[in-house]
Amino acid sequence: MRRAVIQNLRTFRRSTPRKALKQLRINGPYNASFQRSIANRAPKQQLDSGMRFGRRVSTPIALVGIGAAGYYVYQQRDGPAEAESQTPAVTTFIPGSSNAYSTTASPKSYATPAHQPMEEFVANDIPEAVRKALIVDQAGQLHTAQIPADQVISKETSEYSGRKVLEMLTPDQATAKLRRNEESYLVGRGEGVVRYDVVQIPSNDPIEDDHVEKIVEVPNTIAAAEDGKSRSDWMFWGVFDGHGGWTTSAKLRQTLVSYVARELNATYKTALTDPALTFPAPDAVDAAIKKGFLKLDHEITHDSAQKVLKSQSKKVAAEILAPALSGSCALLSFYDSQSKLLRVACTGDSRAVLGRRSNNGTGKWTATPLSIDQTGGTESEMARLRAEHPGEPQVTMNGRILGGLEPSRAFGDAMYKWSMEIQQKLYRNYFARTPNRNVKTPPYVTAEPIVTTTKVDPTQGDFVVMATDGLWEMLTNEEVVGLVGQWLEKQGSSLRPVPANNRASVNAGSWLQSWFSTQKTPDLPIDHASDQKSGSGQRAPIRQQQWGVPTGQDARFVVEDKNAATHLVRNALGGKDSDMLSALLTLPAPLSRRYRDDLTVQVIFFGEGEAGISGNGRVELNREASATAANAGGEVKAKL
Repeated sequence: MRRAVIQNLRTFRRSTPRKALKQLRINGPYNASFQRSIANRAPKQQLDSGMRFGRRVSTPIALVGIGAAGYYVYQQRDGPAEAESQTPAVTTFIPGSSNAYSTTASPKSYATPAHQPMEEFVANDIPEAVRKALIVDQAGQLHTAQIPADQVISKETSEYSGRKVLEMLTPDQATAKLRRNEESYLVGRGEGVVRYDVVQIPSNDPIEDDHVEKIVEVPNTIAAAEDGKSRSDWMFWGVFDGHGGWTTSAKLRQTLVSYVARELNATYKTALTDPALTFPAPDAVDAAIKKGFLKLDHEITHDSAQKVLKSQSKKVAAEILAPALSGSCALLSFYDSQSKLLRVACTGDSRAVLGRRSNNGTGKWTATPLSIDQTGGTESEMARLRAEHPGEPQVTMNGRILGGLEPSRAFGDAMYKWSMEIQQKLYRNYFARTPNRNVKTPPYVTAEPIVTTTKVDPTQGDFVVMATDGLWEMLTNEEVVGLVGQWLEKQGSSLRPVPANNRASVNAGSWLQSWFSTQKTPDLPIDHASDQKSGSGQRAPIRQQQWGVPTGQDARFVVEDKNAATHLVRNALGGKDSDMLSALLTLPAPLSRRYRDDLTVQVIFFGEGEAGISGNGRVELNREASATAANAGGEVKAKL
């Protein structure tokens, strides 16, 4: 989750990873070869506030100045004496020069004469065994270089120099990191859902995102039974985008489904007392979901504050105020297998998008957003906040609430919800800072979600992608749906006999057959007639503008993963550009936050049940698409 940045970083030079530098090699015993620039030049135009890397004002990564940045390599072949006698060559980046790099060295090293052009100094003895280094210069741009495999990278990372040099992950290592947290489950309950895939890629340390998947078996005493069935399923999927820490999103993972299910239970029971009703009224279901959200947020923010004031204990304050002081967006989907209705409740700017076959006979997919990004820059949210806080022009500034917080709806973030009186008491006794003086008529932020309802058609192979904004700032809705469609085509066209030790995949091939199209093209199978229009309430992927990634060029995408969520993340971080993918995954926290956010992605596949895994009543681990397969017993019980 992005944190707010101070004003002087707003015009900080951004990276555009797609522009390549001319290959330059440095002659000498160090044999360092610059291959390309992952990030060469920033876009000339000022980017809007949506791309700034923040949710709330906190200590930023300060990489200041506009001097040189580069990297050092040295050899340790003959011990310390030999290493000391050899002065490392330095390759320096010169901003704005026609030759991006120039080389300088001491008299003991192989110097490049200043009067000769750089192009004449091309080494002919570059060793075959090389590895890649990633250089982050002080302007925030990324560059790759080759070094001999037996040389050591000196990591010069002083604040003054503002540069970092890292050994770049190999393609295999990058893939292993992508797949480290992937999970896939085959749902054999015959209730309209056949599979869901999940993956998480951290950028913060620890990751501030979280997620939940849960199936609640509902007896016919609560849900109206059809066709003689004695039960139905309530299925929940949630992604939680934390900011200012991980504690709020963790609290949502632990409790939000329970709060919502409790309210739904009461609503459904009430409906059964009316013989004229088969299901509760739509408004009643929406109200139950909203009530669950608001009850939990009240407990997190207001009940915790009262407990602390009552106990007068700093230990209690430390234990229970953490989820109130940090914050989290929440995106929760609720699927009722009886009504086939999917409700998506959105608090914040995570997003859900429906993929559905186009009805024009092309076999392509349409993308339908199921949520609206709720930020201080969303027109509908700005209008709501101005109406709720008349006479406060600072209620939204630069697309942020009171100039600080980007999401206009969130759990926690108590400093935007507590009264000034409560804040003064808590800050005086437990915190070493003063309250925000702009807070006049709280609350400015609410946890109340906006709920949408969609009729799902399992016979048509609908699917839903849910993800935190780390994905949507890199890919459009249409690209995401088209990528899943492309993945389905690849999986369907490469069906093979299922290994005997993977019982959970017995029928994986049969349900895939209903998705993939016989028409194969190099383009994504997306019907662009469904492309979102301006004013839809959803932001464009700002990272594409930041990095200079060309849109509408589907050839940059690749299909290499068995997990659909991992497939989306791979293509968001580079796709076929293996250098870009490796570079973005190499960067450690907190440096990585300048280039990518935490990523949490869920892909839910709807379909009709068949023989085999479908209808066996279980939820089982899909081994071929799960990193946990090596440590799992093969069967994962349904989360009832």
